[in-house]
Amino acid sequence: MSDSALSTTEPVDAELRLRIRRGIEEALPRVLNQELPENLDNVCFFDDLGLTSVGTIELVLEIEETLDIQVNVERLGLDDLRSIDKLADYVVGHIVEED
Repeated sequence: MSDSALSTTEPVDAELRLRIRRGIEEALPRVLNQELPENLDNVCFFDDLGLTSVGTIELVLEIEETLDIQVNVERLGLDDLRSIDKLADYVVGHIVEED
């Protein structure tokens, strides 16, 4: 695998983003060990769901395993973990391409 990630200036593949969002929705209940609200659009992972720093690592690993992708997490920040849409956007823009 190379260290290069997809450029965030490239057009976002809507199907890929939807697949990633669904992968996050699948991974979250396992990581948090709780049922999720039906609508995650305005839910803050930290404030509303109680995501922790350890949970963040587990979540990224679950997303990678669920979707069979590798995510560059070097620039992953708290703001990227505020909501499902922000995390989906980050993942779409930071998938590590395989050689």
